[in-house]
Amino acid sequence: MGIATIRETDRIAASLGEIQEALPIFEHADNVCQAGVLFMLPALLSQGLLKGKEIYQNLKKGYYGLVSTLLLLAYMSLSRIKTPEQLKTCKPGELGKLLGLDRVPEAKCLRSKIEQIVSQGKADEFNHSLSRQWIEEDETSYFYIDGHVRVYHGYQANLTKKFVSREKLCLAGTSEFWLNNELGLPYLVVTGELNEKLKDIINEKIIPALLEDTANLISEEELASDAKRPRFTIVFDREAYEPAFFKSLWEKYRIAVITYRKAVKDKWAAEDFQNYKAQVIGKQVEMKLAERRVILSDIEMREIRKLSDSGHQTSIITTNEQIVIETVAGKMFSRWSQENFFKYMVQDYEIDKMIQYGVEAIDPHKKVVNPSYKQLNYEIKKLREKQNRLKAKFYQIIEKNLDGDLEQMKEKIAEQAELQEKIASYQIETDEKLKARKQTAYYIELKDMPADKRFNKLKTESKLFMNTIKMIAYRAETAVANLLVPYYKKSENEIRMLVKEIIKSDADLIPDYKNKTLTVRLHSLSTPRANQTAKKLCKFLNKTETIYPDTDLQLIYKIV
Repeated sequence: MGIATIRETDRIAASLGEIQEALPIFEHADNVCQAGVLFMLPALLSQGLLKGKEIYQNLKKGYYGLVSTLLLLAYMSLSRIKTPEQLKTCKPGELGKLLGLDRVPEAKCLRSKIEQIVSQGKADEFNHSLSRQWIEEDETSYFYIDGHVRVYHGYQANLTKKFVSREKLCLAGTSEFWLNNELGLPYLVVTGELNEKLKDIINEKIIPALLEDTANLISEEELASDAKRPRFTIVFDREAYEPAFFKSLWEKYRIAVITYRKAVKDKWAAEDFQNYKAQVIGKQVEMKLAERRVILSDIEMREIRKLSDSGHQTSIITTNEQIVIETVAGKMFSRWSQENFFKYMVQDYEIDKMIQYGVEAIDPHKKVVNPSYKQLNYEIKKLREKQNRLKAKFYQIIEKNLDGDLEQMKEKIAEQAELQEKIASYQIETDEKLKARKQTAYYIELKDMPADKRFNKLKTESKLFMNTIKMIAYRAETAVANLLVPYYKKSENEIRMLVKEIIKSDADLIPDYKNKTLTVRLHSLSTPRANQTAKKLCKFLNKTETIYPDTDLQLIYKIV
């Protein structure tokens, strides 16, 4: 039955279909590896991990059920076990004790459980139900939207190429568009299929979801009583810059925007700027700001500029008329919290990892830029570059002829003639390419592409499901980190390191079925101040009176 298997009766019953799943049974265990992850359980439950139990149906009868699978995936994310295959490097019996089972499933079994979950096709519903809960709890009205490219290095899928800023290259990949708050906490993720623009994703996917999720935060009566009050405000970078788009968001939905202005050429006088204190990612920052009314594409809006010490002026525009100038600047510059979120999630949670292999077809009637048209564009560009290089060399020879003697001039004239002939041949070839491009459609439907080159997409359901699990884990980790901030100096730089140390620490598990408690006794951390902070955390967690899922055991937290 495998290493660390001790519940043979339950396993036989599960194999015969006599039980739906094995229920957790805890036994006294000392020095359980990475049992500190149980300190995250109250936060995981408060962030809605078990909402998956409401969304998904029970899995097929077996030893491991839906709840144990959800808990295991969350524990794995927090413990930085990034794929099912990495379970092979862990002690199965130690991790099993965290679930109240004898051992965790093998990689093949866990992948089978994930497949049973994602085959129900409810990852989007799972994510949306959580985003609605998180938004209502946070009572936020500012949402940050940005895209993240997941680079693809495989060969099964034909994916469109995208510019990857961190690589400074155009590479095949999939775009994911994330919705966060100003502190970087995630709410929602939407996966693109082709080369969708940020503006289109906002309009078609994110706005409908936000309208539903924020329905309880502001009423139509409140909006009607104040003509300048926005339903909420979205913040994004220049990628979605289009004044007409901003106008349509306000007129259709009463949604305001804050973004950077594009193509700013003029400079405002330095004496127009005044000192202000703005909140940027929870910190107070002093900056020099100025404001004017501006008309862009016949649309009037506010323009705020920040003057840096070097004299550079950063231009921000907004359609939100109710917030003061320093709030506009603070909200805009808080956008870096989302960049920090992407960096952390890639490094610690491996959000770019592929969960499930395989590809899916895209709607054949979707239109894309014709690859043949793009290829002709590329060839025309290269031909013109060659022409320009030859022309530059040609004009240099003419200048030298003006100052040279007659004998050298004869040689140069022959060289000039040869260059003219090459330039003319390149021009003929360029004209032919231009003629071919004129006869080539710029957009074509996917069905019109050759079958071997037709764009498709990677399987999205499993990736969205795991993204949602990782969002829950990240939010749980952040919630615990925020609890420790008042008790830990240098919290900004070191608080997450402390949380990760707690997660990776060993602990003793002491069940008491008579008094219905499960005590998690954390082993000593690396420093006295870390131990003192952990004691403060224990007091707070004990006040939550958390019951371990599928048991009647209340969790009691202690530190040795």
